[in-house]
Amino acid sequence: MPDHATTPGPAEHQKIDTSVPHSARIWNYWLGGKDNYPVDEQAGDAYTAVFPGIVTIARSSRAFLRRNITYLVAEAGIRQFLDIGTGLPTAENTHEVAQSLAPETRIVYVDNDPMVLAHARALLYSTPQGATAYVDANVLDPDHIVAAATDTLDFSRPTALILSNILGHVADYDQARSIVTRLMGALPSGSYLSINDGSRGVDPVFEQAQDAYNESGAVPYNLRTVDQITSFFDGLELLDPGVVSVPHWHPDTTGPAPEVVAEHGGLARKP
Repeated sequence: MPDHATTPGPAEHQKIDTSVPHSARIWNYWLGGKDNYPVDEQAGDAYTAVFPGIVTIARSSRAFLRRNITYLVAEAGIRQFLDIGTGLPTAENTHEVAQSLAPETRIVYVDNDPMVLAHARALLYSTPQGATAYVDANVLDPDHIVAAATDTLDFSRPTALILSNILGHVADYDQARSIVTRLMGALPSGSYLSINDGSRGVDPVFEQAQDAYNESGAVPYNLRTVDQITSFFDGLELLDPGVVSVPHWHPDTTGPAPEVVAEHGGLARKP
């Protein structure tokens, strides 16, 4: 059972509006999850009608995260993770991948979405040797995140910071870079930064679909150029092959050659 538990009360449940589509639930739908509603399926289907490749992007992003975590635990010896912008739990969540390799691993999930809060019990299940915790916080407040995470993580030890498809929700690019800098500044030498986000300059159909989605009144997600995503890693040691389309980051050796999708990411070490 988890070391920490977050149980949503009536107030949290009342915040969940099932009458309008929600980006986290739509993403969950594209990943094949069950935590979504008909309105989310309709919005997701409308998006895929314009750009069917979004399902491949969503699943490629998830596979990239799995390979990142596997490397961090098995190769880099990381035993602590700070996963911000967790999203709804599906298969192969951070703690499941990490603790399957090293049961003593400790994970803190961070999100400010009431839907995620309502599913915190699924995220908080841990091995007896390790720990998981959930922090209800906004990525725009990195100082609060760091302070809350210290209840579970020891920031004198190397820690992996995961920012998967969350920085696109920060509209101002300079602010997004500042958030990354402040978060990594709290972590010691030997820590790692994993980032992946939707990218511009690869697929104009995707860009048109995302721009239309942003203009629909939904919570916008801002695509960024590969150079902008790469700049998030300034001052860190990027691991090979650098910032690449996510299927090309340490791809599985079996199966066909990976395709290029408009989602780029990388992994870097803090010297």
